[in-house]
Amino acid sequence: MHSFKIGHRTIGADAAPFVIAEMSGNHNQSLERALAIVEAAAQAGAHALKLQTYTPETMTLDLDEGEFHIADPNSLWAGTSLYKLYQEAYTPWEWHKPIFERANALGMLAFSTPFDETAVDFLESLNVPAYKIASFENTDIPLIRRVAATGKPMIISTGMANVAELDESVRAARAAGCKDLVLLKCTSTYPATPANTHLRTIPHLRDLFDCQIGLSDHTMGVGAAVAAVALGATVLEKHFTLRRADGGVDSTFSLEPEEMASLVVETERAWQAMGQVQYGATSAEQKSLVFRRSLYVVQDIAAGEVFTADNIRAIRPGLGLPPKTLEIVLGRKAGKAIKRGTPLAWGLLA
Repeated sequence: MHSFKIGHRTIGADAAPFVIAEMSGNHNQSLERALAIVEAAAQAGAHALKLQTYTPETMTLDLDEGEFHIADPNSLWAGTSLYKLYQEAYTPWEWHKPIFERANALGMLAFSTPFDETAVDFLESLNVPAYKIASFENTDIPLIRRVAATGKPMIISTGMANVAELDESVRAARAAGCKDLVLLKCTSTYPATPANTHLRTIPHLRDLFDCQIGLSDHTMGVGAAVAAVALGATVLEKHFTLRRADGGVDSTFSLEPEEMASLVVETERAWQAMGQVQYGATSAEQKSLVFRRSLYVVQDIAAGEVFTADNIRAIRPGLGLPPKTLEIVLGRKAGKAIKRGTPLAWGLLA
């Protein structure tokens, strides 16, 4: 698979993980708060700020009955309708430009998830550097084709999709012009549990589709993201807010600034630690070789005296003969007088 760039950031195994802070609806319908979230994401070290681009009308119908009503008592959004949820969560389109401009001014990339073709047209007018397809749209082949036709990098979350569905989506994206693709392992529960995250899917996805793989992570904390990097993830997406206590449609499973900063640091450390298959002393370890054990004279020895377990021992540092030679040396005689603290060498034997 090939590496590629989104803006100035390289996406691939030879670059640190690309960390996306997902604002979603955590702005709570306040542009001032949205811009504060951008500032906090930049200060935390996130590489990109992502929005979601839709209106309630492009998502669903204004109905509050049957399947349009969220009746699941375990849902974060139980008791409301889909339409009302999206009314609360959507980002006004006129906010996109100032949010993107603020992110860019702070050194972050900024892009969005479009939920229909009108959103793609709008985002193209803002010249976004990439697109994200949400899990719930990963089988919307016309939308995938429209995004692919822009020629820009595409990130697709894989929540709920089986292999056949993903294969169809990936083939459609590539046939429509997508050359730079990322698939994100995703569990579409909010929040997700570590036990239901199944990170071993990451290398399997990479082998199946020969593209960059990442994680759209709805678990709490940073552990899943760190583990994902160890399994080859090159892109990480986390929902982000100023304070979970402030509330908001996605606040329950969003990271706060200190947690995002930890995510950026720890996932980069995980990436650095992966390295290559390595045996033997590295260049950084060369100075440590001296602290290996070796054979030393631990009592003054007269010329002709026999080497015994009492007068030679394997100790640190490592300037004497290796410990594996002890059985050869025991019973031999000293060729000359040797002072305590002398590293044993073959030339000292008679």
